[in-house]
Amino acid sequence: MTARMPNPAAVLGPEVLPSLLKVVGAVKETGVPDTTLQLVYLRASQINGSSWNVNQHSTALKAAGESTERIFNVAAWRETPFYTPEERAALALAEAATRLSDTVDPVSDELWAEASKHYDEKQLAALLVATGISNFWHRIMPTTRQPAELPAQG
Repeated sequence: MTARMPNPAAVLGPEVLPSLLKVVGAVKETGVPDTTLQLVYLRASQINGSSWNVNQHSTALKAAGESTERIFNVAAWRETPFYTPEERAALALAEAATRLSDTVDPVSDELWAEASKHYDEKQLAALLVATGISNFWHRIMPTTRQPAELPAQG
């Protein structure tokens, strides 16, 4: 696959990409474990079919020492024993916020209550912003056909 254009955030100017990365940095400072955030990013990427993002986040999880079982099974997280209750709550919230049009009440009170058991308000905000920024990238990368990158050989 050949990209239709460079990354649109880079095309807009040198201040755009660093601004977006500042949002990601703010999310990281909330106490939500980076592994949980990467799982959320990966799951949203899978739902949206964004190969560039799936590659990016699965590679990040692997580099962080995550097992292949946890990386490979994110799409089936409900049916596997590989995730903590906190991670399950985060994945459920991310899925619901990514699939807003799939149901009338995508983020039910029950789902919200479960996530609230594991995360405080700032961390819930971080999970929602992480999901939102992830979905933002999922609109840009596939539309411009940004190819997944092979890891550097070394």
